[in-house]
Amino acid sequence: MREPLLQHPVVQYAYVVADLDDGIRHWVEVMGAGPFFVMRDFLGRDLTYRGLPSGTRVHYAFGQAGPVQVQLIAQDDAGPSIYRDMYAPGEGGFHHVCSLVPLEGWDEQVARLRDAGYEVAASLTTTVPALYFDCRADLGFFVELYGRTDRTEAFFATVREAHDAWDGVTDPIRARDGSSLRTSRG
Repeated sequence: MREPLLQHPVVQYAYVVADLDDGIRHWVEVMGAGPFFVMRDFLGRDLTYRGLPSGTRVHYAFGQAGPVQVQLIAQDDAGPSIYRDMYAPGEGGFHHVCSLVPLEGWDEQVARLRDAGYEVAASLTTTVPALYFDCRADLGFFVELYGRTDRTEAFFATVREAHDAWDGVTDPIRARDGSSLRTSRG
């Protein structure tokens, strides 16, 4: 047996949803996940899709379901994306796992996946690099590598701590900065 290609633990499971607010409501009511921290019309710096520059915007929501972070993704933009690679408009389901990779070990982890034949399907920069490898042929989903820094670890901790302190009802949808986001839909 050989050592695994992914050298860092999976810290997040991501799902495409047809509508972000409906997806959040479903995860709150069915799974007890939340609260969700929302970013609408997100476009990372230097976004690429299949090696070409991309301007496709998406909506993200980050919440906690027990010990696991859950990311919900909705795409209204008609542009191509790794999300549309798996799901047509109005469809959804499991999409990718995410692993936080220390920047000092970044190149080595990227090389391990590339050398194994996995293609970088998308890339972007937030405050750190993010790469999405197309592992569907072997795993049925994408694998995201996201740079691990004190800042990214703090965000994961914020989401986890908000869940631990949450009553399961109050302000299930929050802005990325933690403030309440009340929508006309609830």
